[in-house]
Amino acid sequence: MSDTIRSGWFVAQLRPHGLAQARVHLKRQGFETFSPVLLQSPHDRPNKGSAERPLFPGYLFVNFDPSQTGWTAINSTRGVSRLILNDPRRPRPLSEELIRALQDRCDTEEAYKGEDDLEVGDRVRVLTGPFAELVTKIEALPSAERVGVLIDLMGREVRSSLPRAHVAKVTE
Repeated sequence: MSDTIRSGWFVAQLRPHGLAQARVHLKRQGFETFSPVLLQSPHDRPNKGSAERPLFPGYLFVNFDPSQTGWTAINSTRGVSRLILNDPRRPRPLSEELIRALQDRCDTEEAYKGEDDLEVGDRVRVLTGPFAELVTKIEALPSAERVGVLIDLMGREVRSSLPRAHVAKVTE
């Protein structure tokens, strides 16, 4: 195994409310950044519009080559508190597979799409709760964390919202 260190992704801890400022200043310095966000729909935020919230609040991924000079400037960049490194003399990047998997689940605006491919109209099985084992259809996808379904209760269709983790796509 080679001790050669190449360009990779590292984690920077941010100052409070420092994400936007850190992105701007790191980009100006020539560093690539990645900070996936979850989209919150107006359904999750009554009386407000849709919004983004960081998938990893207080942290930002930064790509750099530790064998090149200048990467230590990240620690003094506006919005950044510090780089999180296992060894400041020989930093090791995060797993490339981890970052690639995260990036594959994000769109071009870095919005996290989630792990599954649920869509409106898909049939799903409820996994837990009073409706466990019920098979129903997805009526809406109000947010990254919830699915809207129609449940047949005593001959009447009732709209409900369930956590995504409580349903599984039926593949029949």
